[in-house]
Amino acid sequence: MTVVHPIARAWITTGGTGAQNYDEFADDAEITAIIEANPHSALGIEMPHRAPESLGKSFLDALPDAVSRLAEAKADGSYTPAEQVVVLYRISAPGEESAYGLFAMVDTDQISTSADEPGLVIRNEDVFIAKVRERVALAEALGHLLSPVLLLQTGRGDELHAALAAATETAGAPAATDTDQAGRTHAIWLLGPGPEQDALAALAGGGELVVADGNHRSLAAQTGGLPRFLAVVTTPASVAIQPYNRLVSELTSTPAELLDRLRAAGATVTPISGPVEVPAAGGTIHLRLPDQGYAVTLPHVGGSRLENLDHALVERLILRDALGLDPGDKRITYVGGDYPASWLTAEVAAGRAELAILIAPVTVDDFVAVNLAREKMPRKSTWFTPKARGGLVVAESH
Repeated sequence: MTVVHPIARAWITTGGTGAQNYDEFADDAEITAIIEANPHSALGIEMPHRAPESLGKSFLDALPDAVSRLAEAKADGSYTPAEQVVVLYRISAPGEESAYGLFAMVDTDQISTSADEPGLVIRNEDVFIAKVRERVALAEALGHLLSPVLLLQTGRGDELHAALAAATETAGAPAATDTDQAGRTHAIWLLGPGPEQDALAALAGGGELVVADGNHRSLAAQTGGLPRFLAVVTTPASVAIQPYNRLVSELTSTPAELLDRLRAAGATVTPISGPVEVPAAGGTIHLRLPDQGYAVTLPHVGGSRLENLDHALVERLILRDALGLDPGDKRITYVGGDYPASWLTAEVAAGRAELAILIAPVTVDDFVAVNLAREKMPRKSTWFTPKARGGLVVAESH
């Protein structure tokens, strides 16, 4: 039996509802602006307290607004129903290789978070529990799932990639298309019951599935007692890992004290002349403080590959030891690869932040090694692209 299943009752976009996932933003005002420009965006449902007419409400207080928006979207024809479907998914852009995936439901009881916990779905990052609680509350209020967990098929990825490419080639005109903020075209095709659906579900569930995006959403499915969660199963050939950086809005020391503490911990600190960019390779991280940029080589510690990842060293040596900040501190913003280094350094230059930490992307080798050891990646350390869009395929979760 495969762990990947058709969506019993789906609502498929007829266009205009696609959105970045709720956790892809460094600035909440961007979410409000997107919803204001496109009231049909699924972000108005995923982040109801950020919709223009709900500003000032807490997330929980805005949940009735989310319920109303989804009901209106279904009533006005923004979504059309379908039953017992999987959904072929292709992301394409000029000059890029196409990415492929399969929207489907995955068994929640297959999620494994440690080496002694059985299951084919490997969740690999520490999470922020407050965000998980919000996702649980939203799913309970809506009875629908709008934002898929992105799962990487590690066992039969090449076979799945070839099968999805072939299926989309012969599927005819897509059911819907959507263009994202980077200009990529997201296209979907419905596939009902039959041998082709069975074969693709078997391939999608044919090996260990690593959570590439959606650690909070997958834990929310467990916490909320959902038997299955909405996922896009994709392939290693369809994704790349981009940088995942940090902004600190307010330092707990002077810049000079921060640098002195890093040197005392064994770091090598070298001023950078010119623009501060993301490091080309791991081993050195770049800091942008109000007065100057610095290249910092953090000392490695004895222990595993995981403990010496740049993100783990940043969390431990800079945020915790030097600044006294817990990773969940509100002064820390986790900024994904859609935002260039110039955006982060401009935030510091403008005084909206006091420190930018730029970190080289995690390598695929390190990511796979940590996952196969069933260890957890540091929080917000892998920014996979391209991202699956929310609001294209909605699954009833009752």
